[in-house]
Amino acid sequence: MKGKRFFVGLRMTEKQRSILSHIQKNANLSKTEILLKGLELLSEYYSLGLDTPPLSLELKRLEEEAVHHTEALKRIRRREDALEEIIRELHDIDGIVDRYGGDPNALIQILLDIQTQFGWISKLAVMWISKRLRIPFSSIYQIATFYKVFSLTPKGRHRVRACLGTACHIRGGPRVMERIERVLGIGDGDVTPDGKFGLEGVNCLGCCALGPVMVVDDDYYGNVKPAEVEKIISKYG
Repeated sequence: MKGKRFFVGLRMTEKQRSILSHIQKNANLSKTEILLKGLELLSEYYSLGLDTPPLSLELKRLEEEAVHHTEALKRIRRREDALEEIIRELHDIDGIVDRYGGDPNALIQILLDIQTQFGWISKLAVMWISKRLRIPFSSIYQIATFYKVFSLTPKGRHRVRACLGTACHIRGGPRVMERIERVLGIGDGDVTPDGKFGLEGVNCLGCCALGPVMVVDDDYYGNVKPAEVEKIISKYG
């Protein structure tokens, strides 16, 4: 009968019962596959208007990190939206790990690939790699903090820097910085919502004679005028 409800600890519609049944069909999956499936089901659970589901400790931690992750990227969203975004990222991380056959000896290269693709290494990524490679979270975290090439905070796929040192300041550096902020719609130290650009104001870029200077990734632009900022940024769109 259409709309018939079942009772298994809570009242459920046919669709909700169907979602629950998916869990029972995945007993032969790996631990991370089950957790990923759990996140997918959890996202559907919330989209149906349900709330406070009973979760395993690990799944609860992943849910909390999903929300923290999107907040760090300035993307405050509904829980189901945050989960859907994290699910896509975890699938991408799985692809990177699988590229190296899940070999723990490839940890640094895996971290480099994640850094390149996402612009940073999130706590969620470290948690997931830990589970996939069976390496303690603390060990991965130590490596990620030891090598300066890795960033544990969002940086954006393109790093935009504006010099605010004395020489550049005198020649209009602050006006260039203000224009960059308007063009990108973010402030110093922030990342654009799409994760494409991260902005930093720095004290010196080592080329004072060319001030005011801005740098995008490894490309230096000297004697920059505020009106030129948008054209420069557009090269990296």
